[in-house]
Amino acid sequence: MLNLGILVSGGGTNLQAIIDSIGDGRITNARINVVISNKDGVYALTRARENHIHAEVVSPKKYEDRQAFHQALLEKLQEYGVNFIVLAGYLVVIPELIIKHYAGRIINVHPSLIPSFCGSGYYGLKVHEAALNRGVKLTGATVHFVDEGTDTGPIILQKAVEVLEGDTPEVLQKRVMEEAEWDILPKAINLIANSRVVLKNGCVRII
Repeated sequence: MLNLGILVSGGGTNLQAIIDSIGDGRITNARINVVISNKDGVYALTRARENHIHAEVVSPKKYEDRQAFHQALLEKLQEYGVNFIVLAGYLVVIPELIIKHYAGRIINVHPSLIPSFCGSGYYGLKVHEAALNRGVKLTGATVHFVDEGTDTGPIILQKAVEVLEGDTPEVLQKRVMEEAEWDILPKAINLIANSRVVLKNGCVRII
């Protein structure tokens, strides 16, 4: 059983996709133990509470330095018995302390087809602005394991989404979420929860 800790920073649409997928059986052998945000007042916390899920805020602003914040975040995850972390729109860099403690047990969803439009500085609308500026015809989303780099961990699933004439970053962001992110993130969690993802020597194999 995966005891999930979902880390969020905003509205929580990917969180909702996970909640719905657990509810309707598309995700089995997994439950959400806690949702943690780095910011108070975000709608993801409301989503969690409305679904009777523990919701916590661990904000770096409340700690004297990053080391104290990182330790507090780790302790909160441990407090709730989390054995697997999902980054669902979490806009804080995961520290080495947590990556080592949860090695091979952290995944992230990124709104592009990695290795395109990823890495430092590529988050939120910036990803979609870059895709439109480059003139690509296909974009999409990627679910990958988290390592010490930024968007460099082994890829689990990807799904392409068409870029349409007249797209704005906001319109494209919505399409990528609806057609790709909300699909492949729950799928990846279900595969992992049912021991169908093998991570070996930095490569992913789905069985």
